[in-house]
Amino acid sequence: MRKFVIVNIVFFLITACSFWKEIIPSTNKENEGTSGNSPHVTASADLNSLLQLQSLWISPAVPSFLVQAAISNGITIASSSNLATIRLDVSDDQDRIQAGSSVWIYALVAPFPTQTDGISMDELVRAWSGDVDSSMLYTPVWMEESTLAAMTAILGYPNPAFLLNIALKGELLDSAWEKRPSFAIIPFEDIEPRWKVFSINGQSPIRKDFDPDIYPLKIRFAFSGESGEQVGFNLPETNRDSEKLTTLVMTGVTALVRYTALKMELNGRTYPGEAIRDWLVKADITHISNEIPFSPDCPYPEINNYALIFCSNPLNIELLDYIGTDVVELTGNHFQDWGSQATLYTIALYDQRNWPYFGGGFNLEDARKSITLEHNGNKLAFIGCNPAGPDFVWANETEPGASRCVWSWVKAEVDRLRSKGYIPIMTFQYFESYGVYPGTGQMADFRMMADAGALIVSGSQAHLPQTMEFYNGSFIHYGLGNLFFDQMDFPVVGTRREFIDRHVIYNGKYINTELLTALLEDYSRPRPMTEEERNSFLADIFEASGW
Repeated sequence: MRKFVIVNIVFFLITACSFWKEIIPSTNKENEGTSGNSPHVTASADLNSLLQLQSLWISPAVPSFLVQAAISNGITIASSSNLATIRLDVSDDQDRIQAGSSVWIYALVAPFPTQTDGISMDELVRAWSGDVDSSMLYTPVWMEESTLAAMTAILGYPNPAFLLNIALKGELLDSAWEKRPSFAIIPFEDIEPRWKVFSINGQSPIRKDFDPDIYPLKIRFAFSGESGEQVGFNLPETNRDSEKLTTLVMTGVTALVRYTALKMELNGRTYPGEAIRDWLVKADITHISNEIPFSPDCPYPEINNYALIFCSNPLNIELLDYIGTDVVELTGNHFQDWGSQATLYTIALYDQRNWPYFGGGFNLEDARKSITLEHNGNKLAFIGCNPAGPDFVWANETEPGASRCVWSWVKAEVDRLRSKGYIPIMTFQYFESYGVYPGTGQMADFRMMADAGALIVSGSQAHLPQTMEFYNGSFIHYGLGNLFFDQMDFPVVGTRREFIDRHVIYNGKYINTELLTALLEDYSRPRPMTEEERNSFLADIFEASGW
């Protein structure tokens, strides 16, 4: 049975004075250590001897990762502050940059199917202090004991009206999901995909534009007594290193045909992407699934193309340049619409721009290849296939086309990539349907890829956005909807709604996903949803997903 403590603040104030004395930082700190990146000793024999003469007390407010960094050098750990020559605690001067101190980033999070995206620090402080006008006062907030101690050191004691819940690190996530709606405060290193990370004052620690200098939910820890330098070790400067973070955006259907192509002829090639460009170009890696071949012989756009045989003006590739395309998926079922010559011409355009492609190619061997990328030390791999056909779209030994799904090969390739330390990202051009719920076969095939080791499984085929789930440690999104296509709620209501999934990779791990939401306008041009539109869309999808 899960064990957790629902904190009674009144009880704490009456009976736990000795505990609070230990976690509140000392007001007589001096001689802090010098800066450095390594938590380990690189010490001579003399320094090792010196370590044996020192003892370290670590405040209950110090997060577990920092505790491990501090004790990894072998220094003796004191049982109380009074018995130690060195103390590690919340700094008594949070605003002063101190040599040898560590700035720890915390995140306000909630279970993933939460519609709210951010709050102000003032709102959090008002809830902490029991302000009855706070919108989050009566919502449970979960944290570890060390986080409570750290927050109390900078915010003071929480008001008894603040619905504080304490749980062990491994129980926080499940506890919060069971008690929805709820929030939690966790150190950055504990972020994982089933959390939704809130922005505070517009700053989110999982975003590339994060500025730690103005982010309010951070705490400085520092030595007092003997300095870290004197005993030969330093603390890590922070728990969030921007040089270890990678953002990837995954998108749905791109089909620059019919009305969309006509609008590009009339309003300029970049017209469809102007309202959402920032989302795409600011990602480290931007994925585009372009289903339509380019051809120099492509005629002027036909808005009533009932034959559904498509091509695109080569000049339209300017749009893909404009939005910062990095990776192109070629699993689309229209990839061979204009014949092999146009397909080879399209691949040559991608090669000229050094855009790696996957899920299709100039023959079967090329179509089956996965592509691997490295960014900030993170290793990503992309693999895709098309089980739906039609037959003429599939590549063979001599002709170009999309990669047909052969499950033994796909599973083996995903497993190989995972064994090489890559984060496998699997995409499908699945059988199309205009329903929010995936079929039984679709669920089985997508889950099979997660079981094989794909950490992100994404459906590129859906014109209408579909459900999502966390399964076996992976994030599965069965269909993202269109990106650039002309379906203005035709043939069914809902095709104007679009997902762009922004995945976050940190220090070799997939840690989170942000759902960006757009609404198609003018048969060609998605724009960010309003708050009301977004809330309605997320509510529909979360409910359909069983959340």
